[in-house]
Amino acid sequence: MKKLLLFFLLFTTSLIAQNKVKVDLSNPNATIHTHLYFLNSNSYEPEKAAAVIYGYDSMEAKEIAVKLKEILDTKGLKVDFSKVPTDSMYSDTTTTKGGNQYLLFPNKMPEIYLEKIEDNWYYSKETSSKVKELYQNMYPWYMVKLQKIMPDVGHRTLFKIELWQYFGLLILIIISTGLFYVLRKIVYFILNKTQHLIINISNDEIKSSLRKLTRPVVLLILMAFVKKTLPSLVLHIDVSNFLFLAINIMVIVFWIYVFLKLVQVIMSVYSKFAESTESKLDDQLVPVLRNFLLGLVIFIGILKLLTLFGVDPVTVIAGASIGGIAVALASQDTVKNFIGTIMIFVDKPFHIGDWIEAGTVIGTVETVGFRSTTVRAADTTIFQIPNSQLSEMVVNNKGLRSFRRYTTNLGIRYDTPPELIEAFVQGIRSIIELEPSTRTEQFNVEFVGFSDSSLSILLNVYFVNLDWNSEQSSKHILHMKILKLAGSLGVGFAFPSSTLMIEQFPDKKGVEINYNIDEKRIKDILDPINLNQ
Repeated sequence: MKKLLLFFLLFTTSLIAQNKVKVDLSNPNATIHTHLYFLNSNSYEPEKAAAVIYGYDSMEAKEIAVKLKEILDTKGLKVDFSKVPTDSMYSDTTTTKGGNQYLLFPNKMPEIYLEKIEDNWYYSKETSSKVKELYQNMYPWYMVKLQKIMPDVGHRTLFKIELWQYFGLLILIIISTGLFYVLRKIVYFILNKTQHLIINISNDEIKSSLRKLTRPVVLLILMAFVKKTLPSLVLHIDVSNFLFLAINIMVIVFWIYVFLKLVQVIMSVYSKFAESTESKLDDQLVPVLRNFLLGLVIFIGILKLLTLFGVDPVTVIAGASIGGIAVALASQDTVKNFIGTIMIFVDKPFHIGDWIEAGTVIGTVETVGFRSTTVRAADTTIFQIPNSQLSEMVVNNKGLRSFRRYTTNLGIRYDTPPELIEAFVQGIRSIIELEPSTRTEQFNVEFVGFSDSSLSILLNVYFVNLDWNSEQSSKHILHMKILKLAGSLGVGFAFPSSTLMIEQFPDKKGVEINYNIDEKRIKDILDPINLNQ
């Protein structure tokens, strides 16, 4: 008796709980809840669900309500009631139709929306009129007929999928596989022709990138085909939601892959363009720009993936922005270096391979990174200069020189006769004029003064070879010819010394150097043929 009373109490309670849910059309949230609740398997009352359809008789309204739910289920569209407005005077800002309206899925199915008629909310007249058309497009006539003629054994289920649906999935996979091999050749041909029309450049790297780009493009086309065809199999809502989620994830992954390969193609073309320019700094920009674009593609792709799981991208971006500000405040030097990098690439004060002087650092520029610039000194040591500091320094770019200037003083003995000094100066001038590595339009070789222990001859010359090693080799050749000239003329180079002059000393004579100042001899020495040897 007690068990009977307990059963009666539980049964009565469940009836009362079900009766609490009534038809409510007072706001968008209540209308959608009424529609979906009364078409659930546990609370199936299509007559009450038909109340959300306006302007049709009860039988037709019931048919429209049922088909509308099947469309939403097959498309894998779930309603998040926490985001559906409960305001009876709500007006959707995403539509231009005007009035009190609400779009359930503005991006995926904008044709399905609610509107307020008098004091209640209903599915719009436009939505109700399009339901049959949407249903027919989603469930082709041959699929409906196939279900009717299918024997009972074909409707047996395994993991919520009927046997005939397994057969349909197998056929869909076979068709997609065949289309993959056909479309791959077509898409590669189109991409190759497009690349030739835009930039008439072709090399193995670009062709390889185009081949890698072809596969994800073809897979995206096939995913669109599968998404269009899959609803016609009338799969269970749980299976359909799972498959559509998997397809959407694959679509985003394929798009990420497409853009990653597209970045490689673009950077391959830009790399060829950078190689054709005289500037070497844009060559250094290639890896920097490539890494930036790849990071941007991956960030946007991950952001898009998060939206599939209900994460609001605006919230993520806002959080990233706040985090970015916090990181920026905590690492101001890094931000300064990044801005310095941008200024270097914009102003281009030097190129890769240039010999520069920046403060106390002297050497050849090897790399320009996001944070610092690498300079290799003459002794092969490496200097890492933060770009924030380098952008504010006075940079002496010797790599942009038209010539390499070389200046030195030649000190000869004080007792050298004026005739030999003049001959020595004229001989050095002739050597410079005959030397192919020196600039003949402008140079200086002059007797400029009297030093403490020598007579000073200024040598100011410009080498046409800009390479540092070539400059040293040119100096060697010039020095050797000057030494040979001095030896031939009998001109001696002085060195720091002190001379003690004694006017009278018994039986001793001072050391005298006999200089040969014969004009014919000097003329023969200064002959261009002899100087060039």
